[in-house]
Amino acid sequence: MSLAMVLKLLDKSFEMTEIGRSGRMTGHHGPYCTLDLNVPIMRLWLNVEAELRGDFRLSRRAMEAVQRLLRREQDHGWGGELELLIYVYWLAHALSYTVVARVFNVPKSTVHRIVHRVANHISRNLHRAISFPQAGDLQAVGQGFADLSGTPGFKKIVGAIDGSHIRIKPPAQHRIDYLNYKGFYSINLQAICDARGKFLDIFVGYPGSVHDTRVMKNSSVYRAGRYPPPGFMILGDGGYQCLDAPVCVMTPYKEPVNGPIQARYNYHHAKGRSIIERAFGMMKTRWRCTLFKALEVRPTFTPQIIASCAFLHNVCMDNGDLLEPDEDVARDVFDPQPPRDPLAINERPGHATRDWLAAQL
Repeated sequence: MSLAMVLKLLDKSFEMTEIGRSGRMTGHHGPYCTLDLNVPIMRLWLNVEAELRGDFRLSRRAMEAVQRLLRREQDHGWGGELELLIYVYWLAHALSYTVVARVFNVPKSTVHRIVHRVANHISRNLHRAISFPQAGDLQAVGQGFADLSGTPGFKKIVGAIDGSHIRIKPPAQHRIDYLNYKGFYSINLQAICDARGKFLDIFVGYPGSVHDTRVMKNSSVYRAGRYPPPGFMILGDGGYQCLDAPVCVMTPYKEPVNGPIQARYNYHHAKGRSIIERAFGMMKTRWRCTLFKALEVRPTFTPQIIASCAFLHNVCMDNGDLLEPDEDVARDVFDPQPPRDPLAINERPGHATRDWLAAQL
């Protein structure tokens, strides 16, 4: 069907079901806004041969996948599609609600409601794109790290963990809590990724002053021992403790190393662990307008935005929409701070396991 025919069929007002604060349908059906199919951004979306990356930072294939993953039972007509288009456009450009309203020719108040509603919806459905591998997939994940690190000795590595600081405009109260050791205000994003750079788990929301180890100890990965499974390990930088339990995290040997075995281990460890920095770099490059400057939203809303970016990053990866990190983003990597706290009573050091692993290389 041609674009002209689509426009002719769809050039009318649409109705949406309003959603109450509880998240339930209110039962009131009425005009949400007029869907203006003549604005350039909607004509672009309806032209199935047009590429979307320049305006939405997603390929058309990835955008259509997002639409499918987040479709709700109560979505009717154009409601759900338009909401996602508005949200992703806002995320891609970090524009004011007023400017986005003009682009889509909808009320400013509508844009505000949509941004918060879609961010909340994505946060509740992260599992649709971000999840740990099934038991049957662990061997393939391990092989990915063996290939990435350049040694078959790392075939039991099934993830890399690190934290990233997302710049924010600090709140008036407790602003010092958000000041990180690099001297700017931020919120912590902890993530575990596979050897391709796809996120397996995210934990976001702690103020920038909180150390990586403290963030990890408050995450469900640590508290519930959710990952990795017994017999497997994840890689972490020198900012983490080398642990066997409750999470098996293998860190590098401290420099200067003691002999060629430790040096060889550190070399392969660095090659394998670097993928988590690359994953953060890819995500920040795609959403650089939002993530590479201070987010000017309330800190209580910021975690949902960051989670949305991680969710969309994974959807893009699953649909072949890949990009290289920009050079300035790739350089935005923090040197790890050494762990501040001694081992807790529930923690078992992983030095013997690390020595065993190093001897296999």
